[in-house]
Amino acid sequence: MTKNELAERSGVSISFLSDLTTGKANPSLKVMEAIAAALETPLPLLLESTDLDRAALDALAGGKMPNSLPAGYERVCAVLPEHRAFQVKKWGEETRKKLRDMDTTQKDY
Repeated sequence: MTKNELAERSGVSISFLSDLTTGKANPSLKVMEAIAAALETPLPLLLESTDLDRAALDALAGGKMPNSLPAGYERVCAVLPEHRAFQVKKWGEETRKKLRDMDTTQKDY
């Protein structure tokens, strides 16, 4: 997605998005919510995708930073050859479906 597309979908100006990507600006929670919605990504994922360590995130949260994943799950990033990345993407799709199903099951109770 280009910055222009993200700006249109989120309602955040291109100049502010540029400032965010270069570290010249800090977004409000409302802006983060708009960007997350535009990216069709859960807000906690954006908040977890940071170079801050867990202690810093906990301090910013005023206690313990909530994790968007259940115990036993971990989000990772890796650079892989195409054939291996294909398999990892499949595993990711299966896991996301399983987590969505778990979330739906829990809401039924």
